[in-house]
Amino acid sequence: MTGPRLLVADGPQAGEARRHLIAGLRALRTQTKASSIHATFLQEPDSDALEAEGFLSRADQQFHWFNEGYETFDDFLGALSSRKRKTIRRERRDAIGTEISIDRITGAAITEAHWDAFFAFYMDTGSRKWGRPYLNRRFFSIIGQRMADRVLLVMAKRGGRYVAGAINFIGDTRLYGRNWGCIEDHPFLHFEVCYYQAIEFAIERGLTRVEAGAQGEHKLARGYRPVMTASAHDIADPSLRRAIADYLDHERAYVAEVADELQSATPFKHAAEED
Repeated sequence: MTGPRLLVADGPQAGEARRHLIAGLRALRTQTKASSIHATFLQEPDSDALEAEGFLSRADQQFHWFNEGYETFDDFLGALSSRKRKTIRRERRDAIGTEISIDRITGAAITEAHWDAFFAFYMDTGSRKWGRPYLNRRFFSIIGQRMADRVLLVMAKRGGRYVAGAINFIGDTRLYGRNWGCIEDHPFLHFEVCYYQAIEFAIERGLTRVEAGAQGEHKLARGYRPVMTASAHDIADPSLRRAIADYLDHERAYVAEVADELQSATPFKHAAEED
């Protein structure tokens, strides 16, 4: 998630403090013979400071849902065009059908049985993708012990057992969607578990935003909007740095162009649009 990376208090000395921290990062890189430094999901003051000190800036995008003061999910649907509103209602109905129920579980209600089920979903997703899962089963028990009140599990059940689920982390003002998985395929269930249930939870809790991560233009049709993110990179090898700098110049232009196009593809009603 986006946040402070150079931990400096606001004030007249903030700029100088950031420069000292950046110099320290480079000294540590030299001392450890590291190839690079990477600072991701930056807020503007840190991004500007790192770029001013010669870091390469990168622009990317995620998809976020914004709570515009909605009191119910239907309030949110009311902000969408009629066609998109009907599509979402149909998807939610078809995802659950007559066989599937949805549980939203947080805090002390999360048990080891829930983690067992979710870990199976997580491993199944990892096995379908390039690479391999990087979280072990104990990780989920630890977060359940130490921060259960910050965890939201959305679990889909059919025939008395869980068949799909998603994990979210609850911030002070935002909900952060992370991993999803399933052991049965059902049409539209991914959208229900990952996106629509997250929106409902955020509205009920009065959260201002749901961060659904990168990738997936399909999120646009579900009410999520493209949001630009920033990162900064310091590359030790001069030749590699030049190659990366050239790539990032081209990528920034492409990302900005795509973001403009995606903004126009959101399902929200235009000012003059009538239902």
